Amino acid sequence: MTSVTPYLMRAYHQWMEDSGLTAHILVDCSHPAVVVPKQFIQQNKIVLNITTSATESLVLNNEYISFKARFSGQSIDVYIPTYAVLSIYAGESGEGMMFETKEQPVEVEQKSGLTLLD
Repeated sequence: MTSVTPYLMRAYHQWMEDSGLTAHILVDCSHPAVVVPKQFIQQNKIVLNITTSATESLVLNNEYISFKARFSGQSIDVYIPTYAVLSIYAGESGEGMMFETKEQPVEVEQKSGLTLLD
């Protein structure tokens, strides 16, 4: 089954953009696929501003978030698998949502003896 997390992230991001709020994500940087500027990681986490005005080529899809952003004047490519996002929230109010993190999508086990009916 497809995770609901990326859909909720996109909905919150759109709501924040429409409301003139600053969308931030909290990322768990312990996942090896996360690509962020290392010098800004604190306690294995980083907060990133993902508003369209702060990013270039922002992609929010079911598998990852990616964009280019300036850090200390340098343009850096950022890549975050959706399973590494801990929360999305508005910087001004803190309103948003926390997410459960997973290494990879959980496969649904099929129980033996069950029959699929049409």
